[in-house]
Amino acid sequence: MSSAPKPADTPTTQASHPNEQHAPVSPEEALAAAAQAEAEALSSLTHEVSELKAQNVDLAEQFLRAKAEAENTRRRAEEDMSKARKFAVESFAESMLAVADSLEAGLAIQEATREQLREGSEATLKQLKSALERHKVIQIDPAQGTKFDPHQHQAISMVPADQEPNTVVAVLQKGYLIAERVLRPALVTVTAPK
Repeated sequence: MSSAPKPADTPTTQASHPNEQHAPVSPEEALAAAAQAEAEALSSLTHEVSELKAQNVDLAEQFLRAKAEAENTRRRAEEDMSKARKFAVESFAESMLAVADSLEAGLAIQEATREQLREGSEATLKQLKSALERHKVIQIDPAQGTKFDPHQHQAISMVPADQEPNTVVAVLQKGYLIAERVLRPALVTVTAPK
């Protein structure tokens, strides 16, 4: 028995899915699509650049405002310091006026006795010390035997004495502190090392 020849496989051109059919694209259409994509990208970049420029302008304005505010703060601080110095001196001078008045009143007495002069001088000295203390000017008057402090005392000489070495023997001139800072050290004599 002879068998019939098999039909040759013939290629079929059928699409597997109707949506998957691709129409051939012409070069002009490809160029147009590429140009449109480039235009969209350029538009996006232009938008980003304009946003960055706006941010830059905003930051520049903020910087200038902050700089002006810092300059105003510095100027106000300088003015405040100047006023504080001026009024601190004014307050101190005002305290000294009572002392000056007392001295003038004492000198105005033509026939003052020694006792009156002494009483007036003591009262004036008390006023002066009170005015100094109000402005934080405190005496440095170390007692005999006090340990020598080079931060508050200035040794004029060393003398032999029957007390510990490097202690104050006598105060030749009182010193003063102003707000806990040495205005003038006390001039003292101290004991010499044995």
